[in-house]
Amino acid sequence: MIQANYILFISAPEILIVVFFVLIFFGADKVPEIVRGVAKAIKEVKHATNDIKNEITKTVEEDIDLDFTKDITKEINEVKDEVSDITGPIKRKR
Repeated sequence: MIQANYILFISAPEILIVVFFVLIFFGADKVPEIVRGVAKAIKEVKHATNDIKNEITKTVEEDIDLDFTKDITKEINEVKDEVSDITGPIKRKR
């Protein structure tokens, strides 16, 4: 589990140093724009990742027949019927 003071394996002092340099290089008035841009980029990457994941899932589901359990159940029932036909008159008395 990731602790609250670690984000992407960066400690709190390292984050403060990065924020300090951002303030020095870009100024306080540009920081909100930078943060919005970074947040938008993260959101787009997350959206693209979800789209790719959904496409892969959809492709796998289309290519693979997931109803194989119906076939297995059908075969099992056929075997049960054959066995019961053969052993029907030989059943044990309790």
